Amino acid sequence: MDKLSILGLLIALGSIAIGYSLEGGVASALFNVPALVIVLGGTLGAVMLQTSASTFKKMLKISHWVFFAPQYDIDEAIEQVKRWSHKARQEGYLALENEAFIHPDIYAAKGLGLLVDGCSEQKLRDTLEIDLLLERDRLLEAGRVYEAMGGYSPTIGILGAVLGLIQAMSFITDPQKLGEGVATAFIATIYGVGLANIIFLPMANKLKQRIEQKMLYHEMLAEGVIAISLGESPINIELKLEAYRVERPNLAQE
Repeated sequence: MDKLSILGLLIALGSIAIGYSLEGGVASALFNVPALVIVLGGTLGAVMLQTSASTFKKMLKISHWVFFAPQYDIDEAIEQVKRWSHKARQEGYLALENEAFIHPDIYAAKGLGLLVDGCSEQKLRDTLEIDLLLERDRLLEAGRVYEAMGGYSPTIGILGAVLGLIQAMSFITDPQKLGEGVATAFIATIYGVGLANIIFLPMANKLKQRIEQKMLYHEMLAEGVIAISLGESPINIELKLEAYRVERPNLAQE
């Protein structure tokens, strides 16, 4: 669990509620169901209109990464690559066939499978790089759905405010109800801007970080498999992969 993300969200929402209360407002007055329905429903509908079904499903699938980051044990991965190298040098590439079948990471399993099939170093590198780039693009495209939501949300909020003002005008002869209606109308604007800048855009940026971490982890595995295909020793492979541990130590423990 990413405690920093949760803490940041609580601080942002809490600061708004407390600040509004200090100004003499009642925090519960900021909750308005019709405004919430207009902003959330309008924003969700807009992004569904512009997004393909596969991308939208992928976005839903990776959304939890914001608060529950995937775990990548870099130390264990390096040790695993070293074991593969040692086994390949002693028994040949075919000895890794079982590893290719049982490895839980699809990307690593494919790399081992290509190695077992006797692919050349260049073909192995090209195939893994293409897979890596395509997967990165698919994940980033899914993460950009939240960027789109952050773009539409403020505008939908303004739309909700205008609709609220139209409704408030029906109370033009009753100043008290007119004032209450105007205040309620502007809550939609608050929702639109608040959701964009406190939730949607920060989530998009956090997902970008998670995706880059995942890609870097897979890049490390690819380099390890390619090094095995070149017949490098386990010690040399470890030295090569150490750079990933130094550059991104937080990948091992989130």
